[in-house]
Amino acid sequence: MELTAAEPAQDRRVRRSRAALMQAAVALVTERGTTAIPLSDIAEAADMSRRVVYQHFGDRDTLLLEAGLDLVRQKLLPRIETDTQATARELTLAVSRHFADYRVFYRALLTGSGGFAIDRGLSGLFRPVNRQGIEQVAGDRLDPRLADDLAAVLTGGAGAFITTWVVDGPDPLDPEAFTDRLLHVMSVLMTAIGRAAGKSDAEALR
Repeated sequence: MELTAAEPAQDRRVRRSRAALMQAAVALVTERGTTAIPLSDIAEAADMSRRVVYQHFGDRDTLLLEAGLDLVRQKLLPRIETDTQATARELTLAVSRHFADYRVFYRALLTGSGGFAIDRGLSGLFRPVNRQGIEQVAGDRLDPRLADDLAAVLTGGAGAFITTWVVDGPDPLDPEAFTDRLLHVMSVLMTAIGRAAGKSDAEALR
């Protein structure tokens, strides 16, 4: 009984330690505008030792990658995955605002040594969302493999569009204007997918 009772407490400690380190990483990268931050600084900000950082993440790039992905999981995905009453514009605006709010952090990650890893990780988080959008437009009329490939293309294209905006867009970023641009592009692509699946333009945009 004692062993069973101790395991959940240990799990909670691990989750708290990881959360504290990721929060410290986000705060320091945002403050300094760079990912070139010594692990000792992150550990100190989280009130932990470097040994704990190595135990949980192994190295700085992995910690920063996980911090970036966790930020999306905690702050953004719950909204766009569960708010069934929101319009497409409201959901897209939520994405734009998230990246605008954390622009300094994401820009540092995307232009740092771990840029490819964070880009790939974010694509992995958003691909299922785009896959669902394709299912809504095309139903079961597309071959599943083609639907997966289209989701990958849409996610990669939208990701590149967002990355360019976050990295090179004028200060301050304008989430409203960018949302309109992104929705226009996505509507064109979704219309094409709807046509490929044998639906009318009206059905494809519904």
